[in-house]
Amino acid sequence: MNPTIGVRSPSTSFWLIAIALVIVVQVVSLYMMGRVPICTCGYIKLFEPGVNTAGNSQHLSDWYTPSHIIHGFLFYLLGFAVMRRQSLGAKLLLGTVIEVAWELLENSPLIIDRYRNATMAVGYTGDSILNSTMDTVFMVAGFLFAARMPVAVTVIVAIVFELGTGWIIRDNLTLNVLMLVWPVEAIKVWQAAL
Repeated sequence: MNPTIGVRSPSTSFWLIAIALVIVVQVVSLYMMGRVPICTCGYIKLFEPGVNTAGNSQHLSDWYTPSHIIHGFLFYLLGFAVMRRQSLGAKLLLGTVIEVAWELLENSPLIIDRYRNATMAVGYTGDSILNSTMDTVFMVAGFLFAARMPVAVTVIVAIVFELGTGWIIRDNLTLNVLMLVWPVEAIKVWQAAL
């Protein structure tokens, strides 16, 4: 007897609610970790252009937003690779859980101190709740973009984001991961010369 007969797969609404709940857990957890809701400057910007400024990682978006969009591209690829038979909603839920887990880890004292010591983010104090939540929203946007666009377009956009932010701010997802995991002094010096 087939155990799946008569069992309906979860609806789109189910996945949207599950994803929203994961994001609510992110917000509550960040609040309990002592993160500030918005920039301590008291206002919200659509985009923070400064990299090593007090406003970086505090507003709706910044130069690290493309990295979170690329997270979405990568999580779509991961979902496609490991959950081939699952719905897009299930794959997006997996990506959201991973992104939220990273956002919570990224805002822990362990990673904040690592960023300060090993990367160009000398004055990094962690994300505001608003910025961290928007990082997750941008990951979702990247995931959905990758799900709808041809692979070549997604790859080209990722390359443009990486080269563009690398040229403009001397940092990007690749350099950020490298410097977090295996700091290279020459890269740190080059980044500091900005």
